[in-house]
Parts: sequence; structure tokens; C-alpha cells
Amino acid sequence: MPRQGIAVEFAVPCAVARAYLSDPRNRPAWQSSLRAVADVVPGRDGEAGGVEATWTDVTVVPGIRPRMRTEYDDAQRWIESGAFGPFRATLELAFEPAAHGCVVTARFRVLGLGLGRLITVASIPAIRADLRRAAAILAR
Repeated sequence: MPRQGIAVEFAVPCAVARAYLSDPRNRPAWQSSLRAVADVVPGRDGEAGGVEATWTDVTVVPGIRPRMRTEYDDAQRWIESGAFGPFRATLELAFEPAAHGCVVTARFRVLGLGLGRLITVASIPAIRADLRRAAAILAR
């Protein structure tokens, strides 16, 4: 994962932000690249105390439906990964308490076909906008 992250302030406690962001069923409301999620298999207790879930992202681009899964989950960090064709993507969200809620820091990486770095960098503005949208939804 790249060291630099995308930090966005949320006006809610970390537990509220984490619960909302980590539930795949909420994703279409705040993630601009999604039309829907499908085939959601809710999380279950994992050996490390984490929770795993799987789902399919139904993107705004017809025919692109990456299969997603939670890799690791605890109170401070949530990691998901997804695959579509030769591409693999990983998103890590870290949750830190702040004076007026929490700060969510996203780290994102795409690997595949030598285009991963370009896709990763090009995705930063959308990820920032998506997290800001989620923060606004939760602030209501």
C-alpha cells in the first residue's frame, strides 16, 4: 500500500463511520463508481477476531463486476480486495478518533498489466470525493 493516504474528517464516532463504510450494501449511496452491489454474503467471525464478507460490485461501466472480499477487519482498520480480469485492487480504511468525530484515511492500490500505478493515481480524486460524500451522508 502507498504510505500516503487520503484523509477525510467524519463528524461521527469511528465506530459509526466504520460500520457504515464497511457495509457493502451502503456503497452505492456514496461510491460514485457503483450502481449496485450483488451477491452479498455477510461477515462472520474470523480467527483473528475480524469479520469477512464477500460481494460483487456492479459498476457504472457495463460488464465490469469485480468480486470483492474483506481481507482484514478490526476496530481501527478495514481492508477489502477485489479482482476483475488481470486487475487486483486493495482499499484500506483506517479510523482514528478526532476532536469532532473521526478521521478516515484511505490507502488504495491497483495491480495489473503494468497499468496499476496509473489507475491508482487516477483514482485518488474519486476516492476523496466518495469519502466526502459518505461523511456528508453520515453528518445528516
